[in-house]
Amino acid sequence: MTEVSHQQWGEVSGLGSVDLWVLQSSQVRVEVLTLGAIIRSVYSRGKDGQMEDIVLGYDDLEGYVSDKRYLGAVVGRVANRIARGRFLVEGKEYQLDINNGPNALHGGLRGFNKAIWHASAVEGGVQLSLTSPDGDQGYPGKVQVSVSYTLQGETLTADYQAVSTKTTPINLTNHSYFNLAGQGAADIYNHQVSISAQSYLPVDDTSIPTGEIRAVEGTPFDLRKPVLIGPRLKEVPGPGFDHNFCLSSPRDACTERHAARVCHPASGRVLEVFTSQPGVQFYTANFLDGSMTGKGGARYGKHSSFCLETQNWPDAVNQASFPDCLLHPGEDYRRVTHFTFTTV
Repeated sequence: MTEVSHQQWGEVSGLGSVDLWVLQSSQVRVEVLTLGAIIRSVYSRGKDGQMEDIVLGYDDLEGYVSDKRYLGAVVGRVANRIARGRFLVEGKEYQLDINNGPNALHGGLRGFNKAIWHASAVEGGVQLSLTSPDGDQGYPGKVQVSVSYTLQGETLTADYQAVSTKTTPINLTNHSYFNLAGQGAADIYNHQVSISAQSYLPVDDTSIPTGEIRAVEGTPFDLRKPVLIGPRLKEVPGPGFDHNFCLSSPRDACTERHAARVCHPASGRVLEVFTSQPGVQFYTANFLDGSMTGKGGARYGKHSSFCLETQNWPDAVNQASFPDCLLHPGEDYRRVTHFTFTTV
């Protein structure tokens, strides 16, 4: 049985009140905010029986309002990067705001992560819904979006749905940063990761995929068997992992599959991710720099956490060989991701 409760958590000037929802099973406790559909906390048990919060975040609402790193949030309308913030749909060019070097990132200057979502209770969890008007952040069509977070035993499920009045690109994910030793631990070098991907997407110097789908074999991106993150980071070019791993081929059907497993041997905590998305962005918090004060006064520095952002491939709207990211009127967008928290 999952207990579900909620309370008011604060007020955002000009936007309204924000609620905190709590999902509690015998193994896991999850806290969700109506601002940004943010996963504020996940408490899971280590092999010593101790519950620890393993998701980075803030003690108060102001932290989330001013946050620029998408901590715990649902990002959209299009997660990840769109080259030059520009795309063509049905013969019309759209220009988005540029907010990441020369590119558009995670939906724009005021993406879904900064909106207050409408919440309603569902069996074992909460459904959060949002209407994104036609032209929102430059995107075409009025889009009605929902994400349901449900907790069953040790598994948290995020179920994303959307419909649109015009053809629009869409790509929804959750941007939680995890540290299985507990949020506030210094780094993730002692975590082991494996990702069920035969290939990954190399990127240019602005983190846009080059178009090549490269086999992981013989590269530092071969994570098919568990590797220790610390030593492997030394082999990866640039500041760390911030790459899409291809979980399926571009034309494959959208079916649920194993994406990734991360284990922290010292605490025994394990996170496994399953998804119907064709990709997962493995990100090692390369741009956290210690300037943010998180929960309990923790300073979140470089490589202090990892993200497993299940997603369509970045810049898919501009790359015909990538999985299709367009949602047409009359179609239903639906993607599901499961996070399972266990111990070894």
